[in-house]
Amino acid sequence: MVKTVLYAEKLYDNDTVEREVFGPDLRVVWRNVGDLSQLEEGDCAGIDGLMVMRHAVTAEHLARFPRLACVVRMGVGYDKIDRKAAAARKVMVCNVPDYGTTEVADHALALALSLRRGIALHLEAQRRPQPAPWSYVRDPLLRRNGVQTFGIVGLGRIGTAAALRAKAFQFRVVAYDPYMPNGTELGVGVERVRSLEALMEQTDTLSIHAPLTPETRGMISRDMLERMPKGGVVVNTARGPIVDVDALAELLKRGHLAGVGLDVLPVEPPVEPIPELLRAYRAREPWCEGRLIITPHSAFFTPEAWADTRLKAAETMRAALLGPRPQNVITPEMF
Repeated sequence: MVKTVLYAEKLYDNDTVEREVFGPDLRVVWRNVGDLSQLEEGDCAGIDGLMVMRHAVTAEHLARFPRLACVVRMGVGYDKIDRKAAAARKVMVCNVPDYGTTEVADHALALALSLRRGIALHLEAQRRPQPAPWSYVRDPLLRRNGVQTFGIVGLGRIGTAAALRAKAFQFRVVAYDPYMPNGTELGVGVERVRSLEALMEQTDTLSIHAPLTPETRGMISRDMLERMPKGGVVVNTARGPIVDVDALAELLKRGHLAGVGLDVLPVEPPVEPIPELLRAYRAREPWCEGRLIITPHSAFFTPEAWADTRLKAAETMRAALLGPRPQNVITPEMF
């Protein structure tokens, strides 16, 4: 029997890739809804596979799909999917972990270097109505890479790629990841610490590459940020709720932190009341001018990465529904 896959968002102008990957054995239904509760019952009743990118998948949503066998999150993070509820209903959950690895690592280093080399600082200073003097700036932001420790939280695919790039720029690289097997750091050629506290206390430039889980939510707290040496830089291209953004604002404003680069925020897109950090950034307040860079969760994007997401998600769904074996499964307790 032909199985049916539902795409709940309008992402592409055609179905060329899907037809090529799925062939005659999988039928595709395209819808474009704000959230899964807006799908019609008739659509939900006949679906075997569900593709989501921006949508949350809750227990209530899952209950609407009596035939559902697999949900594929078209990206790396899966914090918006209730995996426990999926496992209880014997629904496999998969992700696409390898579509934008190099892009996110590049973006993290670009944010760090734009701050640490004073590029953002000079950019803002030279485009004021009364430009700053035509000269270098003495500022805690500007330090030679080789005298800094680049601290990484999470040594997975993206964290590893970021570590290799930081090494190439002559940083001393130290990583914290309690879930990586012993010796993982040796293959990458970085140092490893066994506690987050130990990482923060020696980190000049911090880059976060951890998934959002109950354990990591709020992990980079005010206390942890205050452990960093004065003049530190924090870069987050992972998930917004991992870091206390109010603490970032306070510590940047009083000079304990010299710079912050964020591709993610706790609520996306931001809604009122927006975080103080974003409000001050938009208002170009002097304390964050040239010291704060915010990008709109765009670290993953290149046309090549976008195409990879589409292709790899389709391949993952086909493997889950038709075999020969599932891939990228993130509900391993089921299988």
